[in-house]
Amino acid sequence: MSADKKDRVAEFTAFRQRMNERILAEDNQVVRRFFALDTQTYRAGALDVKTKELMGLSASMVLRCDDCIAYHVAQCKQVGVTREELFEAFSVSLVVGGSIVIPHLRRAVDFLDQLEAGEATASAAPPEHGH
Repeated sequence: MSADKKDRVAEFTAFRQRMNERILAEDNQVVRRFFALDTQTYRAGALDVKTKELMGLSASMVLRCDDCIAYHVAQCKQVGVTREELFEAFSVSLVVGGSIVIPHLRRAVDFLDQLEAGEATASAAPPEHGH
């Protein structure tokens, strides 16, 4: 993998973490509660964490949010989702969202390839959930 792609993964992760910390440092209970709700939503319950992350990934792809897609791809890898399972989720997203999802599918697969290349292991997915 090129250093440029490795840097993009590291930059995404660092920016996301830095801005989440910055945002949560503000005295705004609505924002804090929404972030907490997001964290709670992705914890195991009637559905396991893998299923919830795959659902989040598919919704993010249909909504065409590349930051959320990258985040959920990383979270999926962290909780043990296989490449085959990811591609089934990509398939669902493509069928639901249509051809407009294709550019986001390309970026999702590129990010997945970067994670699997071992260049962006655990640092790509912070331990606590939150978009």
